[in-house]
Amino acid sequence: MKIFVIPCASKEKSIAVLPSVITVLLESGIKPILTESAAVQCGENRAECMTDESATDACDMLMTIGGDGMLLKWGKRAAAAGKPVIGINTGRVGFMTAVDVDELDKLKALADGTYSLSRRMMLTAEHTHSGGTQQLTALNDVVLFKESGSKLPEFEVRINGALVNRVRADGLIFSTPTGSTAYALAAGGPIIEPTVECIQMTALSAHTLLNRPMIFSSNDVVSVDHIPYEGSRVYMSVDGCDGIELRPDDSLVIKRSAVHLNIAEVGVRSFFTNVGEKLMTPLK
Repeated sequence: MKIFVIPCASKEKSIAVLPSVITVLLESGIKPILTESAAVQCGENRAECMTDESATDACDMLMTIGGDGMLLKWGKRAAAAGKPVIGINTGRVGFMTAVDVDELDKLKALADGTYSLSRRMMLTAEHTHSGGTQQLTALNDVVLFKESGSKLPEFEVRINGALVNRVRADGLIFSTPTGSTAYALAAGGPIIEPTVECIQMTALSAHTLLNRPMIFSSNDVVSVDHIPYEGSRVYMSVDGCDGIELRPDDSLVIKRSAVHLNIAEVGVRSFFTNVGEKLMTPLK
């Protein structure tokens, strides 16, 4: 078994734990792969070195060392390649990462096959504008938001062509079940068990007393239009990146992606244990 190990280059804790991760993998009979830059930065010469693209093609699994942001970034690459991903948490919350730095022995389960795979639905955002069409993939969410300081726009949401909501708001969040515990949760959305397949919509600071999150079937096609007010401007962010302006004449369609991500899980910690420990415990 070969695993492409990807530490967060900007976090000292991620770099510091990499040698211990390599040791556990080698002791388990797993062949680690690093990029040359990661190997040099960590002073590690026990792993095979490849480019990002070659390592993704050659490995059986990707492993991120960092926070949920690292898993989001590399998880989409893993999904496109049809490879599973596992995360080692060196961040603050680490909700999607399966292993904490004091639990590295759990990685031995990867060698003996006693791990499980959690299948995660993803979204495709198809943005059509005057210059053409682009498609972006989200593991967590597609977020529409007004420009800071601009007037409140109005959003129209249709499901399979039928109007289901018209709302004035700072923005809208369309999330996967995986993303239900991210920005959507902070905006008042429900917690959804991650293997459920659906599309959640949560409004940001809606100017109405009747605002409620809505959940659509994963088979539904969501289309969104916005009506600006006094020059208000709206942007789209996909998994916290890609601040793309949406003009009034643009078309935006959101639907289930053709690809999915498998997240490797080791041990017996359940999703709801994570909810209790990481989302319902007071900050220290």
